[in-house]
Amino acid sequence: MCGEEAEQFHSRRSILRGAATAAVAAGAVVALPGMAQASTDAEAQGGHGHHGRGRVPVDKISIQLYSLRSALQADLPGTLSALADIGYRKVELAGTYGRTAQEFRGLLDKNRIRATSTHVGIDGDLDKTIADAKILGNTRANVPFAAFDTIDGWTQFAGRLDTAARKFRRAGIPLGYHNHAHEFAPIGGVRPYDVLTRNTNPRYVHLEIDLFWAVEGGVDPISLYRQHFPRVVQYHVKDRTADGQMVDPGKGVIDFPRIFRNTRANVGEYIVEHDNPTDPLSTAQTGFTYLRNVRF
Repeated sequence: MCGEEAEQFHSRRSILRGAATAAVAAGAVVALPGMAQASTDAEAQGGHGHHGRGRVPVDKISIQLYSLRSALQADLPGTLSALADIGYRKVELAGTYGRTAQEFRGLLDKNRIRATSTHVGIDGDLDKTIADAKILGNTRANVPFAAFDTIDGWTQFAGRLDTAARKFRRAGIPLGYHNHAHEFAPIGGVRPYDVLTRNTNPRYVHLEIDLFWAVEGGVDPISLYRQHFPRVVQYHVKDRTADGQMVDPGKGVIDFPRIFRNTRANVGEYIVEHDNPTDPLSTAQTGFTYLRNVRF
């Protein structure tokens, strides 16, 4: 997917803030300041009990490069170098900023960074998309955005996603779906997210849960994870203030320690993201530091 396509996918995010703010203000995954470490034994049910303090391994920390698009457009080599200096060894792609897959892979290799994941569209040339993903070294891919006004539209999309996922899997790159908030807003009493998950094969279509957007949509990520275990394999980690503003990880009220503690099995990547950061590299540093230091 080219940078322009990625921009089209992602620019929709800014208009997707739902009316869920009030609903999630008192939600289970929202912590009061200073309460993020609080826990109960009851929360540790489901086979993820207390076995000492957990931590996110450095090899599971990544960052969605969409967060750094302005910096990457201005200075691609320098920005990738800066990410390596922060400590990132993995990134998730959203386009290659005018470079070919080979050229972008060369820049990644130079900085000893692996693009383990990528955001892609499935309505274009799938063979080319898959070929580029293999060149880039992607081991997972995700569709970053879809929106339909009807359940029938969502059902048809689920069919296309499932078909594409089988083709990706044959190439050795599992395909998943990344949520926003609107998938959890019922259409005629039916949630699009349920349509997506029921009409795709769990063997082929995994789930990348964006924690900010799940909370924004009024959903408890722990419940979502348990409902769809073991399909949830990646998290987008970005934080939310009590009034719904997007902020860097650790700067808001989402109780990440509680989420991580109760969902630690099967999640292979914790991907830092902020859709519209004021200072992209500062966000990258803040997110990396938070994930390195958070205990749960």
